[in-house]
Amino acid sequence: MGALRPLLLASFCFIGVLTQFSTRQLFKRNFQLYSISQTSLLEICHLTNTERFKNLLNPIMTPRIVGTPGHKRVAMYLKQVLQDAGFEVEWDRFSDRTPYGVKTFRNLIATFDSTAPKRLVLSCHYDSKIMKEGEFIGATDSAVPCAMLLDLALSLSRYLKLQTNPQVTLQLIFFDGEEAFVNWTSTDSIYGSRHLADLWSNKWYPESFGSSFDILKEIDRIDVLVLLDLLGASNPKIRNVFGHKANDLFSTLPITEMKLMKLGCLHNLPTIFDGELTYAQVEDDHMPFISRGVPVLHLIPVPFPTVWHKLDDNASALHYPTIDNIVTVLRVFVAQYLGLVP
Repeated sequence: MGALRPLLLASFCFIGVLTQFSTRQLFKRNFQLYSISQTSLLEICHLTNTERFKNLLNPIMTPRIVGTPGHKRVAMYLKQVLQDAGFEVEWDRFSDRTPYGVKTFRNLIATFDSTAPKRLVLSCHYDSKIMKEGEFIGATDSAVPCAMLLDLALSLSRYLKLQTNPQVTLQLIFFDGEEAFVNWTSTDSIYGSRHLADLWSNKWYPESFGSSFDILKEIDRIDVLVLLDLLGASNPKIRNVFGHKANDLFSTLPITEMKLMKLGCLHNLPTIFDGELTYAQVEDDHMPFISRGVPVLHLIPVPFPTVWHKLDDNASALHYPTIDNIVTVLRVFVAQYLGLVP
């Protein structure tokens, strides 16, 4: 038995290396988009529907301060739409200290195929800021991004049901408590994303069976996190931010935008996506994830809309041709990432 032990130990180590290798291969993030024919491109492009979008947006265009009835109504509305689109919906409920005492928050997580090991995550925040001056709607911040996620879910639902790639699925996250209650600090901001990133960093992926390899934590199932914020006003410029670990993936967005323009799929507007690298980073819900190694596409206009944190961030601030163009580019991106069409 003494002579056999080193051999057994070596065998177990070899199996462990193979297991780790296969796991890392499974969770390797290579961001390779599927090719898409011009016919399919036009098919996905023509799914854009401004009236549908407005109908999805209207119930969100209300103050959504954490803990208020309006906040709860919007959360339940988001849940219902996503369930109707075929997503499995769960809440991440937690309490945290704020300048106004302990508050209860609820992140909403919608996954189309919970059995898939990897996720393409699209996200936004659904709460709105407290404004002393009066009632703050937060149309760009972030009612429109929420409606964009709902629109993508509904318009791609039938394609998701026919998806043939079982390795990656679409997951939508609506973060709670992004806005500071008083002043933006490390403890008074992004309550929901901080909690969820920490939770998933300490939660084993069920198929790991207690393995010690960090690659099997729940957060590692995120292929890339796409965060939408401050969208809906005219003339946005969304930039490719250095250090977000997905710069090559971002560069596909301006390419797609130009391709769609040439096909006549987009409104005739200035380009929105800028592939040139910028070093100007914005603190937002992606920060707790990127600090844990998750690649990020931060889709936020820089400079911010002129209505940022002003009471006139309401319906009058919105430019629907711009919204159409952004949603169309994102819909094609999701279809290519998940291989939804040939």
